[in-house]
Amino acid sequence: MRGEYCVGGASFLSFVAILLLIFVHVGQISTSLVPHGIAMAKVNTSGFGQALNESILNPIGGLYTTNYTSPLGEHNGLRQFYDFGLYSYCAYVNSSAGTCTNRTVAYNFEPYAAMKSDMLANYSQYSDSMFVNTTFFNSAYLAYNSRVAYYFLLIGTIFATIALFTGVAKRALLFFISTASSIMAALFILIGAAIWTSIVKKSEDINTLEITQINGGVLSGVTVSYGNGIYLAWAAFACLAAATVPYMVSCCTFRG
Repeated sequence: MRGEYCVGGASFLSFVAILLLIFVHVGQISTSLVPHGIAMAKVNTSGFGQALNESILNPIGGLYTTNYTSPLGEHNGLRQFYDFGLYSYCAYVNSSAGTCTNRTVAYNFEPYAAMKSDMLANYSQYSDSMFVNTTFFNSAYLAYNSRVAYYFLLIGTIFATIALFTGVAKRALLFFISTASSIMAALFILIGAAIWTSIVKKSEDINTLEITQINGGVLSGVTVSYGNGIYLAWAAFACLAAATVPYMVSCCTFRG
């Protein structure tokens, strides 16, 4: 294989990986078109009101808000959907209308804390007792692991960028750097994506939680699912892993 083809193929794969990772990083930083469509995890609370009603056998009022501009975290009412990104989360009263939190580096993935901060206190006392033995409830565990995963993804993105820019110059040392950077990028992205996959999977224990045995059992009405940001991260890993081969060939065969 000609050296130019190796370098060109590796550079293309690295570029695609970086583009995918950029999309991962911008997910849920705002409610505009592209960020709105990308999330690491999604929480649907639309069925919680009915489940709570059947559980406590009392009418539920004021649990949700329909005002999408209402600030988050001020007990103004639940939203129907919560989408979590790497820097913030956004909550929506329907499929498109919502608002986001302030952006913070390595934003904690704390789905139950986000829900609770929007609920009135008289409802959160019920949800505390219902969800207490779930991973979904364990904000400390989820927050710690999501922060760790963020830094792996960030460092992986930096290594991928280094691999792209050092791999285009015809120098043996730079080919070596691009090869090593591509390997490190793939490794860090792999770990970051795996951690996010794990914590979302464990949070899905809320999906099958029965909060009461009345009438044959009532599910919590809250569902957690993977966001497409996780799939983008895995795709970036695949691109970077594939790029290491032509980078390595260029490094080992270059005669400058």
